[in-house]
Amino acid sequence: MQLLTIGGKCGVIVPDGVLFGSSRAHKELRQKLLEENQLEGIVSMPSGIFKPYAGVSTAVLIFVKGGKTGKVWFYDMEADGYSLDDKRTFIDGKGDIPDIIKRFRERRDTDPTDRKARCFHVPIEEIQANNYDLSISRYKEIEYEEVEYEPPEVIIDKIQALEREIQTNLSDLKALLRKG
Repeated sequence: MQLLTIGGKCGVIVPDGVLFGSSRAHKELRQKLLEENQLEGIVSMPSGIFKPYAGVSTAVLIFVKGGKTGKVWFYDMEADGYSLDDKRTFIDGKGDIPDIIKRFRERRDTDPTDRKARCFHVPIEEIQANNYDLSISRYKEIEYEEVEYEPPEVIIDKIQALEREIQTNLSDLKALLRKG
């Protein structure tokens, strides 16, 4: 922040802990980002992006020095075009990056408010009320699908039927081995 002139724009990659850390330094940094600068966006990246060097989750903070933040644009990145394991195998080399760029450029013309979507805005008042927490998980809504299971008695009956089939197959196999 100190290196920028007023109106200078910065994109910086930080560990996720910076976004939600509870120390006084973490909170003061986030408060300064929001109230003395214009925090334009946060791209939450999955853990594995920087493997094999580091496996921690990270985020990109995009801000302009000076001004104040009215709302923050969040994007939940899932892929960067490479596998997220230690090998980082090439998939398509792009992942979500073209979509991130497109939606970031359109963020002022659109006002994404659906918290279940990949990107959305959060007003600064809500962030302040959440102790300046900037982690996407604090604001993103996850839609859970209800799963119905069969009654335990039915499941047990199916397991017993499978067990009987296995025993029958083993008996048939033993009989074939004796003949051979």
